[in-house]
Amino acid sequence: MATLELSLEEEGTTPVRRRQLGMLFWIAAGWMVLVFAVAIFADLLPLPSPTDMDMLERRAPISAEHWLGTDGLGRDELSRLIYGARISLIVGLCAPMIGVTIGGALGMLAGYFRGRFESFVVGSMDVLLAFPPLILALAVTAYLGQSIFNLTCILGVLGIPAFMRVSRAATLSLARREFVIAAQALGATHARILLRELLPNVMLPLLAFFLLGVAVTIVVEGSLSFLGLGVPPPISSWGSMIGEGRESLDVAPMLAFIPAIAMFLTVLAFNLIGDTMRALTDPRQGAL
Repeated sequence: MATLELSLEEEGTTPVRRRQLGMLFWIAAGWMVLVFAVAIFADLLPLPSPTDMDMLERRAPISAEHWLGTDGLGRDELSRLIYGARISLIVGLCAPMIGVTIGGALGMLAGYFRGRFESFVVGSMDVLLAFPPLILALAVTAYLGQSIFNLTCILGVLGIPAFMRVSRAATLSLARREFVIAAQALGATHARILLRELLPNVMLPLLAFFLLGVAVTIVVEGSLSFLGLGVPPPISSWGSMIGEGRESLDVAPMLAFIPAIAMFLTVLAFNLIGDTMRALTDPRQGAL
């Protein structure tokens, strides 16, 4: 019996693997809880309005009244950082939801039915990938205007091909497994097989990739806001704060460094959690 268990572990087919999440995972999870908590309960915190300006307090240093100082228009930097987290998280979470919903569904259908439908879906995604994303963002923003909704939709559409590929790859590896063949032999419909047999297993790698997609989306949103293509003022996001802070790099560099550090830590936390989830759900390691 011991010899059989040893051989299974060597072949990587052990059904249950004990994995330690590690200290970095818990630190990342703690940071994410903190960011989500302050973003959700920002209205309940004793913070000044992020849009109130005081030209007499421009670029004020750190003090008891302004814990992180003020920006070039006298607005409280800590308040703008916390309220900016809302925008970055809303876009960072909602845009990948669009991608994982549409891309995941298309990938499952393409990987299960194959044939011409698969060729059409893969070809369409290749066309979308070939289109420069920055030009698409510029065109849509110029035509529809700047708003959180438009920015979220743009980034969501750009994320569809990546989620489609992850979903399709997972479906291809599962479509000929024993439990799917057994369901087909028992007369199960295609809809039942897709929803009851494949979807619970495909969701695992999609969830792991979703967390990585959130990290990428936050960076992209920050980049677009830095270029002036993000949310319109006076709404602030971390990217727009970095863009506004670059004008004060010579006299107050912290105005750009503080939101940049917050974005860096948040993206790093999402990446660490996503990598851990990906390792736990990797089908090559028997997680499925």
